[in-house]
Amino acid sequence: MGNSTIIDVLGSIILGGYILLMIFRLDGTVAETTFMNGSELTVQQNLTTLVEILETDFRKIGYCADPDKLKDPTKAILSVNEHGIKYLTDLNRNGNIDTVEYYVGPASSLTATPNPRDFLLYRVINHNQTLRFDIGLTKFDFLFFNSADDSIDFPITTPSEVYNLRLSVLLESSHAYDTMYTYAYWRQVRLAARNLRNR
Repeated sequence: MGNSTIIDVLGSIILGGYILLMIFRLDGTVAETTFMNGSELTVQQNLTTLVEILETDFRKIGYCADPDKLKDPTKAILSVNEHGIKYLTDLNRNGNIDTVEYYVGPASSLTATPNPRDFLLYRVINHNQTLRFDIGLTKFDFLFFNSADDSIDFPITTPSEVYNLRLSVLLESSHAYDTMYTYAYWRQVRLAARNLRNR
């Protein structure tokens, strides 16, 4: 009778240990899934917002409500590089020419997040109104094409050759779960401002 009770107690302890282990694993899985889903949702929302701003701004390259103020759309793009663009447009459709510039900062400029790869994106209007995007951006790469649809090699010294562009954007979560970052990728292929085609 005594041996049977000891075996029952040991069996109950082992079974209870397995059940506790399963509960801890389930809790860890639920925590990971909740964190990853929340991070993925945030990254997707940030990407959607950024893409809406970029597409709206870039489609206005060379546009002006008063066409006499920007007669030659070939001069609308002032400078370009692998990670930035500067151009003329009429953002508010009020007939006044605005200068808009997008460029990225170095990864070292964003120390507030644990992600070592993310950096700031800057949007500057008329050299003084600066908007900083601190949304986990880890890639912001341009490729530019001429009117023959051939890519233009960097450095581009004649921005008037640019006819359309391709932009690749990658966002990552600012915090990792077990060294894993959630991410979202977007690429706009051949984004062409209508006014650049008026040549």
